[in-house]
Amino acid sequence: MFDWIVIAAQILLVLVGGYQLLLSFFGWRLPKKESEKQFEPQKSFAVLVAAHNEEAVVGALIENLKQLNYPKNLYDVFVICDNCTDGTADVTRALGAQAMERNVPNLRGKGYAIEWMLKKLWKMPRSYDGVVILDADNLVHEDYLSEMNNDLCRGSRVIQAYLDTKNPEDSWITAAYGVTYWYCNRLWQMPRRNLKMANFLGGTGMCFESQLLKEMGWGATSLVEDLEFTMRCVERGIYPTFNYNARVYDEKPLTFKASARQRLRWMQGHFDVARRYFFPLLWKGLKEGSWTKIDTAVYSVNVYNVLLGFIFTAILWGDIIIHGGTQTLTSLYDFVPTWMSGVFTLVIYALFPLALLIEGVRSWKMYASLITYPLFLLSWYPITLYAFFTQNNKQWSHTQHTRVIRLEDIHSKQVS
Repeated sequence: MFDWIVIAAQILLVLVGGYQLLLSFFGWRLPKKESEKQFEPQKSFAVLVAAHNEEAVVGALIENLKQLNYPKNLYDVFVICDNCTDGTADVTRALGAQAMERNVPNLRGKGYAIEWMLKKLWKMPRSYDGVVILDADNLVHEDYLSEMNNDLCRGSRVIQAYLDTKNPEDSWITAAYGVTYWYCNRLWQMPRRNLKMANFLGGTGMCFESQLLKEMGWGATSLVEDLEFTMRCVERGIYPTFNYNARVYDEKPLTFKASARQRLRWMQGHFDVARRYFFPLLWKGLKEGSWTKIDTAVYSVNVYNVLLGFIFTAILWGDIIIHGGTQTLTSLYDFVPTWMSGVFTLVIYALFPLALLIEGVRSWKMYASLITYPLFLLSWYPITLYAFFTQNNKQWSHTQHTRVIRLEDIHSKQVS
């Protein structure tokens, strides 16, 4: 009986991996920008910047936002100084943005901060067509708001920008993040856009139609508020869209320790969201015949795929070690030629350098980082296992940001 459980789990993991591999082929094609209607600036935006003790980096973002290619009278910048104990608010005011100071120590975290800020925003005398949410360590492309204006005018109600990495060459960890984000943008997000399925929110670079937020409320206060809001939207038949041309650059942690802490928070939040949304969304998708809802439900439960992959891999290797190099448990590998499983694994890993290639990444350091990239991928296993046993921990943890990089620095590296 246990043998069949192992085989069933392996078949499930292969099916999910095969499905994503199939989807990735639909990410090769990029929509031609000239084929999409461009609109004159007409939408107004409230740009919300989530910040907790970000005095080192928030200034660079505010200066960046003041230089966008968009009429200055059509957007305002609000920095949510969430339980800050440093000079974040002072830096914000000195640079001409609005500092919204929140002090609620028992409800810390980005989700709570956004919910608080939206309630403030709706009471202000000025109303806005769209709400943009950024992190204090971000930088955005000059045309970001122009792209959001276009998408809102085309009828999108929730938009996710292209998430890029601000500091991919700082360490092998930031390089791994860079590879992951290039891969996800092109081979996870782009296929779903091309197939007119729902895209996934990434925590920053997000734009929402104000009316939608007023109708739904924010209500996303888990450790992964982006995934939670994605689920809530898709449940209601509102499919987030992906804007490939709107770039947002995010700072990544420099060390493995900081990265592990950040990813642990993500996985804890993913377990929470999967537990609450997977079955209702899956059932709704089956009942309505909506593949988009089924796809989103499957995405929400990916954290369990990682967990199962780790558990059953550990069981099979443990079996071999205990029995002196001989496998006694029956597994899917007994029914599939060794070369076939090897080719499948190789093809899956080959998608990462392929993503760099088709995304036009020129830095040899990024290609060299693929040597250590498998270590980064393997590290997800113990992190996910620990997250499973600590998933009831709702304590938000702050990732410290220190890299003061400006948009011109990023542009100069892309050209060189």
